[in-house]
Amino acid sequence: MTCASCVGRVERKLGKIDGVEASVNLPLERATVTAPEGVSDAELIAAVEKAGYTARVREDPHARPAVTTAPTPGAEPTADAGAMEDAGHAGGPAGSSTGHHAARGDRPGHADHDHVNHLEHGPREDVLRPRLIGAALLSLPVLLISMVPALQFPHWGWAALALSAPVVFWAAWPFHSAAVRAGRHGSSTMDTLVSVGVLVSWGYSAIELLLDPGMTAHVGGGMAAMMHHSLYFETAAVITTFLLLGRWLEARAKREAGAALRALLDLGAAQATLLPGWDSADAGDGPSGARLAERVVPAEQVNPGDVVVVRPGEKVPSDAVVLEGTSAVDASLLTGESVPVEVGPGDEVTGATLNTSGRLIARVTRTGADTTLAQMGRLVSDAQTGKARVARLADRISAVFVPVVLALAVLTFAVWLLVTGGDVAPALRAGVAVLVIACPCALGLATPVGLLAGTGRASQLGILIRGPEVLEDTRTVDTLVLDKTGTVTEGRMRLAAVRPVSVGEAEASPDASVRGTGAPGAAAHPAEDRVLALAAAVETGSEHPIARAIVDGARERGLDLAAVQDFASTPGGGVTGVVEGRRVAVGRGSVVDDALGGPIPAEHAEAFAAAESAGATAVWVAVDGRLAGIVSVTDTVKPSSAAAIARLKDLGLRPLLVTGDNAAVAAQVGAAVGIAPEDVVAGVRPEDKVDVVRRLQAEGRVVAMVGDGVNDAPALAAADMGIAMGSGTDVAREAAQITVLGDDLDQVVQALELSRRTLAIIRMNLFWAFAYNVLGIPIAALGLLNPMIAGGAMAASSVLVVLNSLRLTRYGR
Repeated sequence: MTCASCVGRVERKLGKIDGVEASVNLPLERATVTAPEGVSDAELIAAVEKAGYTARVREDPHARPAVTTAPTPGAEPTADAGAMEDAGHAGGPAGSSTGHHAARGDRPGHADHDHVNHLEHGPREDVLRPRLIGAALLSLPVLLISMVPALQFPHWGWAALALSAPVVFWAAWPFHSAAVRAGRHGSSTMDTLVSVGVLVSWGYSAIELLLDPGMTAHVGGGMAAMMHHSLYFETAAVITTFLLLGRWLEARAKREAGAALRALLDLGAAQATLLPGWDSADAGDGPSGARLAERVVPAEQVNPGDVVVVRPGEKVPSDAVVLEGTSAVDASLLTGESVPVEVGPGDEVTGATLNTSGRLIARVTRTGADTTLAQMGRLVSDAQTGKARVARLADRISAVFVPVVLALAVLTFAVWLLVTGGDVAPALRAGVAVLVIACPCALGLATPVGLLAGTGRASQLGILIRGPEVLEDTRTVDTLVLDKTGTVTEGRMRLAAVRPVSVGEAEASPDASVRGTGAPGAAAHPAEDRVLALAAAVETGSEHPIARAIVDGARERGLDLAAVQDFASTPGGGVTGVVEGRRVAVGRGSVVDDALGGPIPAEHAEAFAAAESAGATAVWVAVDGRLAGIVSVTDTVKPSSAAAIARLKDLGLRPLLVTGDNAAVAAQVGAAVGIAPEDVVAGVRPEDKVDVVRRLQAEGRVVAMVGDGVNDAPALAAADMGIAMGSGTDVAREAAQITVLGDDLDQVVQALELSRRTLAIIRMNLFWAFAYNVLGIPIAALGLLNPMIAGGAMAASSVLVVLNSLRLTRYGR
């Protein structure tokens, strides 16, 4: 495919099949198709062939498992829809890309090399280069002898014919062959305009020379006479050279635009070191696994549950959880954050990140298409394949553009014949200029190349944008709702205090709930440790930052935690479970009220309020229906949050802080980061966060929600735009339109800025592509534009669109 007309033709042919929807991407040469169950692959491929192309259905290596939500009746779920790829024009002419379309994923989550080959549309660089060099070497002497009288010699016209013929029929062959195929199927493309313009210029000149072989037998006459001669061999040759140069520069620039995605997909480790039988190793005899035979295997052979060892300087082969060892892991290639992250037992590590220091033993949790890297590749690829709503106008115009230009060229030729009294030379110049100045190629490239550059740069910064429509949504967002924990604050809370109230029967038999290891502090505060051990035991089943702080605090005190049974979690409320026969509830609000069978006694509520007024987050602990104690944890504001919120305000956004934490803590955090007191909403449950979003929407606000936890997912889904922090849960990321893989609020600002900038570039591309044709065609029709200049301008328009898009690759550098 070479231009927007190609895209429109394929989409129309596919769309004529009942129930089929197709979106074709020009640079990727890929159609994403949603079809009813009764439509076969063969029917889809036949429709593409009717448009003048061949195609094949490929399995997406980054596809997710089948969706569980009910699809539209009679249609396949879009998450499972295959991707149809153009395999070049029928017949495989020079410049087509047939023969290298076997879809494969060489390693789990690694580069889909078939996808990479489709970052260029039309003839590739290696096909264009020899044609461009040959055309340039032959066109230069043709131009000189045709336009400079001092260089002319007797019968120079025949030399111009001989030199220009290879340019017209060999170098320009990709244009001619594409035009013929389009015509065979009753349609036309930009290649039709080019082919007709070049052949008419050369053919008219050849006929004139054959009818009057001696027309160039004499030399002299000066430049004035030369401007009106009827030989246009140089026009045909130079137009071809300019357009080939434009295609070649365009192919190089688009390759650079897609480099970010290729680099992302190539990040993964090539091999992994397995430790078979690690679980059976004697942990007390030196480092675990020290006596086990290591086995090096290709990374694609790693399965969930395998134990791997990652030495300093090696990449983590797949998503895993650390079992043993501590190290600093460099995740900058995925998250965009340059500071390595300290990890230890229990921490998750992402495949393709670099282990910089210590030796790690980790258990693989996800492989293949389920890994974070593969999901990133899928999201970036999907975003680049989609179409922004603003691009639909270009599609509608391109559907009729080429036939209109052909009609205008014929009309221009006819009018000039009438005006000049039958003088063919000026009529021919004007008609050919109209043909070659028109450039639907720029229209076709305006959106997808902008998406290639913008989403590719975003992926380098650790930002994943789900689709082009998200870019347009960012322009209208005026309110940003921020979850506090893990978004504005560190989210890595630490245990601050444990205040026992009453542990009932636990006081009579402390060993029933606490088994200390003799660590400092374990015996010094037995009542605190009993409460903490019970709370931590039940919190082991939760992912909430408060839960992690309680569990980590218990382990730091050397407490062994019993297994929890009958675990239940209430988002925003707390957790319950049975620990060694005791019913334990940890949380606030209804969870504890239900466990106690009534409200909290007033005398204990005062102690709870005192803990919170000091800036801590407190939760109740109830055991067997009796109040056992209060556990307090503290969090700190991220160093970058205040500056990031200031930048959000500069973007014209109103930030709100929404948290389930108490009012005192929320007010302190809001003041620290520069959020107005009236924009701090505290003590809300997950459903209340949704109510906050909907209340703002009812006021006419366009709301973006930023969060990272399971309890944020409903609000992320309810907001006009959801932005998930990558340190959060999979549920939060699935509910969001934008995911930032780091845990820094500054990346949220970058996501919004880059999204808006990408949309601005796309709009600029479309404007100039339209303006170019609106201005250029009338100038050419008036005879004010030499066809050679028109050809150069046409080539330049496509290159400029691509170069303008490449400005996005410099964002944030």
